[in-house]
Amino acid sequence: QKMPPSLPATINLREPRWDQSTFQGRAKHFFMVTDPRNLLLSGATLEEARRVVEDYRAGTVPPGLTEDQLWRAKYIYDSAFHPDTGEKMLLIGRMSAQVPMNMTITGCMLTFYRTTPAVLFWQWVNQSFNAVVNYTNRSGDAPITPTQLGTAYVSATTGAVVTALGLKSLTKHLPAIIGRYVPFAAVAAANCINIPLMRQRELKLGIPITDENGNRLGESTAAAQKAIFQVVVSRIGMAAPAMAIPPVIMNMLEKRAFLKRYPYLNAPLQVGLVGLCLVFATPLCCALFPQKSSMPVSRLEPEVQARIWEKAPQLETVYFNKGL
Repeated sequence: QKMPPSLPATINLREPRWDQSTFQGRAKHFFMVTDPRNLLLSGATLEEARRVVEDYRAGTVPPGLTEDQLWRAKYIYDSAFHPDTGEKMLLIGRMSAQVPMNMTITGCMLTFYRTTPAVLFWQWVNQSFNAVVNYTNRSGDAPITPTQLGTAYVSATTGAVVTALGLKSLTKHLPAIIGRYVPFAAVAAANCINIPLMRQRELKLGIPITDENGNRLGESTAAAQKAIFQVVVSRIGMAAPAMAIPPVIMNMLEKRAFLKRYPYLNAPLQVGLVGLCLVFATPLCCALFPQKSSMPVSRLEPEVQARIWEKAPQLETVYFNKGL
């Protein structure tokens, strides 16, 4: 029995395993990142993955470690530890908690949309969860202050609740199916408020831009605007199937005798349908835009362009991390 050959110490663990310039590669990457089963891993498993990754980065390759095992360790490590600070992230703020948490919250928002207190309560729960996620997955370069966090949280919650209640009063005289779409409109509106506010520092000061080899060229607010716009689009896209498809199915089911006979199945059915949509929508919408986004130098602010062209006159494209 021969030992498998030892792994070369040249695999770049800073980049995802699959080619990120293709949608398929990004989708495979995010299916791994958002896998809810990562939440069930023990602290010992997480520490073991951290050890494998850190040893490998330091040039120590344990004998018998296969490439699949190394990538598995990297994805476990990435699922629980912050990429910039290295600290262990809050459990419900991790990308792997997105599906189970959103499934429960969205299912409840879609089930209990008829009374004002229920609308208030579930929109508040949803925005509190969003604040935790946005804080947990912040860009490590620009730490967010408690004041900024509080402002963003209060504004997004208010925005969501006002939208939900405003639309709810408008839909009183419209067909029942339209009332079911109020939670989605409220969530979309809140995302447009919440994400830019949470990342207001980046909009004011810019985000780091680099050349293709990762050499930092400065900060750009134009890049920050593009990054935040892309994140808002993919977040609304994530919510869309889960909040658009189940209402149609539930509307049909509620007219049948089955749900009239077992009304308590309403919420579990709704949560299950939402979960099914989210398992696919979450990674696929994360994959809409490359994590390492790019833009032409000519689209940056004039003073940033001038600084870059002074140093590298032939540079045409800059890159930046768009966040999640």
